[in-house]
Amino acid sequence: MIRTFRQRETSSKSRVIVPVVLTIAGSDNSGGAGLQADLKTFTTLGVYGTSAVTCVVAEHPGHVLNITPIPPERVADQVRLVLEAFPVAAIKTGMLYSAEIIAAVLETIQPLLEKGVPLVIDPVMVASSGKVLLRADAIRMLRQLVRHATLVTPNRDEAELLWGRPIRNLKTLDAAALELARDFGAPSFLVKGGHLKTGQAVDALASPQGKLRHFSVKRIPNVDPHGTGCTYSAAIAAGLARGLSLGSAVGLGKRFITRALKRRFEIGDYQLLNHLPE
Repeated sequence: MIRTFRQRETSSKSRVIVPVVLTIAGSDNSGGAGLQADLKTFTTLGVYGTSAVTCVVAEHPGHVLNITPIPPERVADQVRLVLEAFPVAAIKTGMLYSAEIIAAVLETIQPLLEKGVPLVIDPVMVASSGKVLLRADAIRMLRQLVRHATLVTPNRDEAELLWGRPIRNLKTLDAAALELARDFGAPSFLVKGGHLKTGQAVDALASPQGKLRHFSVKRIPNVDPHGTGCTYSAAIAAGLARGLSLGSAVGLGKRFITRALKRRFEIGDYQLLNHLPE
């Protein structure tokens, strides 16, 4: 069972103390991915979600029509105002799109990173529909941001782009996670194996010190809604904001995404994650 953060009464006026999480991501008008999925996840897991929009994406689960990036200085303004008003306990990034947006984000959140606020990076590069979501010239700047992260959560395709080699089985999944964590030096890497054709959905968590841990559940057949990566990483960020260890936060995220897949909605022609609480 997934337990949400317990609200505490701190005075006779019942002031509620709740961790704050910031997502910096694209907007998905269909509601299944992007910052919409992040905010749903945060609410269900008992943390207060704030957001900074990086791009407005016109899409539905099977098609991305167009992407309109927000000017980098406007992205930075959103982040700055959130940090000015709230004690942010964790940051999650999703679709960042361009080198200019990544640079603006890194500059703005740097003071929090120096204080030890955890950063979870979902390196959104390609949509499930095949649409490229990160410009080619942004990959070098993304690598700079990654070096400041607590955790990076690439799926198989994204890990192959970062690692430079194909991932075809659990052995290469493990190798990619270990080498990426070692090469970047600071963050841990959670390389997700959901797209491998195995009976188990296995994710490999590797630390820069060479420690490896697997998170595995029985594969759910015939299901592939979009927004799984966004939701998984948002749940991990929520766990870190609540004070969980990295391993415990990843475990929370794995349970949350598995439940959202099992209880998925079937609306029209599409499968959609169920972010609602039990």
